[in-house]
This record gives sequence, structure tokens and C-alpha cells, in this order.
Amino acid sequence: VTNKKPAQASITKVKQFEGSTSFVRRTQWMLEQLRQVNGIDPNRDSPEFDLLFENAFDQWVASTASEKCTFFQVLHHTCQRYLTDKKPEFINCQSKIMGGNSILHSAADSVTSAVQKASQALNERGERLGRAEEKTEELKNSAQQFAETAHKV
Repeated sequence: VTNKKPAQASITKVKQFEGSTSFVRRTQWMLEQLRQVNGIDPNRDSPEFDLLFENAFDQWVASTASEKCTFFQVLHHTCQRYLTDKKPEFINCQSKIMGGNSILHSAADSVTSAVQKASQALNERGERLGRAEEKTEELKNSAQQFAETAHKV
């Protein structure tokens, strides 16, 4: 996804050849061209899936079934966010991919929880600093009174 406005999202297929640590770009499509995501079998964990574009049909294989699920969740979320008109059809996909238990929602919940904890910690620290400032002011006043009394003597 680009950071220019309007944002443009694309899907890029890469391949890693045996014995190599790098990836090679194979094909690329704009997200708007995606018409269908086919998980092939929602009852079986397999890394294979198909993507149907405007003028192309492409078979894909993820590294693992779990990575396929993650890819589908990110792809579904990206389509919901960036496509206003024709959204692709997700077929033969496990229901958890479109549901509320996606990794994106879990990540958002984790971030929200971390922000709430940090906010609470900051509030508590602010209260302690406020009490320390009050105590410092009391000590300062007491020291001034002592100095005035000592100066008189």
C-alpha cells in the first residue's frame, strides 16, 4: 500500500527458490483487479489457494496453512479499507478469517490494552509527582522558616 493519496494497494506474488534466501517478484496486480479469493477447502488446513483477477486466474501456495490464513485476514482487511466499490468475494474460506477473532483484531486489542496500561501508569506517576511537589513545597517553607528563625538568633 502506498502512502500517497489516494492510496494504491497491490498484490505481489513472490517466489523463493530452493537454496536461496532472497525472493523474486513473479507477478503483480492492483487490488482493484481482485475479484475472488478461493480458499479451496474450508474444512482442511492447506496452504493452497486461488486468486481470480479481472483478466487472470492464479494459483498460490503459502509456506504454511497458518500463513495462508494470515494472508487472507490481511487481504480481507485491506480490501475492506481500500476498496469502496467492487469488493472481492471470499469463498471456501474458514469463517474465522472474516470473523472477529482475526489476528488484526487481536493485535488491535493488544495495542489498546498496552495504551490503557501505559495511560494508567502515567496517571499514577503524575499523581506521585504531584504529591512529591507538594511535599517539596512544604519542606521548602519549613526550611525558610528555620532559616529566618536561625537568622534572628
